[in-house]
Amino acid sequence: MPSPNLSPHFSPAADRNKQAILEALLKVLPEQGNALEIASGTGQHVAWFAAGLPQWTWQPTDAMPASLGSISAWVAEQGLANVRPALVLDVMAAEWLPGAAQFDLIYCANMLHISPWETCAALMQGSARHLAAGGVLVTYGPYLENGVPTSEGNLAFDQSLRSQDPAWGIRRREDVEQEAGRAGLQLRARHLMPANNLLLVWGRSPQNPRD
Repeated sequence: MPSPNLSPHFSPAADRNKQAILEALLKVLPEQGNALEIASGTGQHVAWFAAGLPQWTWQPTDAMPASLGSISAWVAEQGLANVRPALVLDVMAAEWLPGAAQFDLIYCANMLHISPWETCAALMQGSARHLAAGGVLVTYGPYLENGVPTSEGNLAFDQSLRSQDPAWGIRRREDVEQEAGRAGLQLRARHLMPANNLLLVWGRSPQNPRD
């Protein structure tokens, strides 16, 4: 059980989507590897994925120091030995982690639409620096797409986000692809997920292999 000073926060959305995302990851990933989670939030995802992918080692991070206690509490509650202590990581920072840490998976869910657009370029550039040979970046969340009708729910969600902060909003997948291309990454797979979300898999382009 977590120590008394650690309190696990609960996100209903993370609880609803965790199994669907895990099932997609099981199809995408090899049996074992080393994963970095960006914007871990409550910690519900990393705890669920670490239990479902026990041969993987997970490094949770979040830009908000206040989130680390909740992440640690979820990990402790599940008794997980394959999750490293949570770290503060701001994708806008010039250096994400000390040294040249490399990861087989970098996972980021529901960040791009609740942060300024500049974080997209930062996520792609940082991922390109820290992906191991053959590694992938997986992003999850709602997207707008050219030629694909946007659900009423996502339209309302987009308007709600922009009313809270004009710098927020659901991103167009094609714009995200453009930023990925500038970092030497390309879209390798698009998985349609429940509740009008997408799970996107990014890897190094042939022009920037390192694989």
